[in-house]
Amino acid sequence: MNFDDLNILDEIKNAIRDMGFSKLTPIQKLAIKPALKGFDLTAQAQTGSGKTLAFAIPVLQKVFIPDRSPQAIILCPTRELCMQVAGEITKVGKNIKKLKVLAVYGGQPIGKQTRVLKKGVHIVVGTPGRVIDHIERGNLDLIGVESVVLDEADEMLDMGFRQDIERILTDVPRQRQTMLFSATMPTEIRKIAKAYQKNPKFIKVSNDRKNIPKITQHAFKTNRKHKFDDFMKLIDAYGIKSALVFCNTKKGVDFVFKSLKKNGYSAEAIHGDMSQKHRDIVMNKFRNSNVRFLVATDVAARGLDISNLEFIVNYDVSTNYDDYVHRIGRTARAGKSGYALTLVSKEDLINFNNIKKSSDGQIIEKNIPDDEELENIKNKRVLDEVKKSIKIDNLQEYLDIIKKNSSEDISTEELAAALLKKVREN
Repeated sequence: MNFDDLNILDEIKNAIRDMGFSKLTPIQKLAIKPALKGFDLTAQAQTGSGKTLAFAIPVLQKVFIPDRSPQAIILCPTRELCMQVAGEITKVGKNIKKLKVLAVYGGQPIGKQTRVLKKGVHIVVGTPGRVIDHIERGNLDLIGVESVVLDEADEMLDMGFRQDIERILTDVPRQRQTMLFSATMPTEIRKIAKAYQKNPKFIKVSNDRKNIPKITQHAFKTNRKHKFDDFMKLIDAYGIKSALVFCNTKKGVDFVFKSLKKNGYSAEAIHGDMSQKHRDIVMNKFRNSNVRFLVATDVAARGLDISNLEFIVNYDVSTNYDDYVHRIGRTARAGKSGYALTLVSKEDLINFNNIKKSSDGQIIEKNIPDDEELENIKNKRVLDEVKKSIKIDNLQEYLDIIKKNSSEDISTEELAAALLKKVREN
């Protein structure tokens, strides 16, 4: 099914076309049509599945522009996700004249958000805490809200937002459409659906969490003593230029971050003890490729969307499969491919075996390369680039130089070997 097949505004269709999308993803196929008809939805969809468009299109379709009061509210667990979702909705609605979308979250001066709200906003995207703050200050009136979306609902519950979510759902008019999107469906999510939705359509993409075909997943047995050294070997073996590295604890984040710096790598760290301002600065550095490695805990990395991120490294094994999927879903976005590398020590075996069992054979166990294997891998990488250059580049000028400098004493093979040595040493 294509977006052109949907019964939606031409302004939305044209914007989606400009964004480079034509065919619907599985979650979009299942969710958009019932949502356009006004049904409540409870949808299981992992990060990166295209769910933002699945709710953005129905929300935008029924916005009445002359009414400058909030008509839709979208709740997200983190500042990062709020900004991402608001940005996506703005892109989809760019051709709808005078549409106003606002992201509200902590860490930004509330006065600026207040001024925009007072001028009039059609769609509010916010973290539960900051939304309630605006409600209590009289800045945000929910009386005209017709659509409510809970995005990454399981993460919001994990972060302790249940009371805030229920408070907001209670304040919104009962005659509304409620759409709930979650990567997992624990009992708490089902309770919220039962209490606050009307005959919802339940949607789950078949094997959605297990089929991650564009992410190459490798796991390596190691031990605590040599874990960081083995991590260094993987950086060399895979030629990792940039990676998001996950640790289970703040202490672990600090250790890996400091160890990377000691070994001459540009690195930054984020975890829950850091201020939002500091985390924003670090994230901008990583997004702009001013730093190679970002070391993070699960909580700090929630809602992150980093384009063109090829490698995820699980320095510590996730405690469960759902967290593992959240982590590795940060790569292979928008149809691209990526790698997820996991270091497994003796202490991690129980968790790892459970994750591997749930992965449906997607995780391949490999050995950490020894020094000789590492040298062979590095040589092969250079030679592969050389072979690629032979096929696509004009090398005549360089061929002439090689011919001039080869002789009975120095063969072309020796010149090539010496050049390889120089490349490797540099």
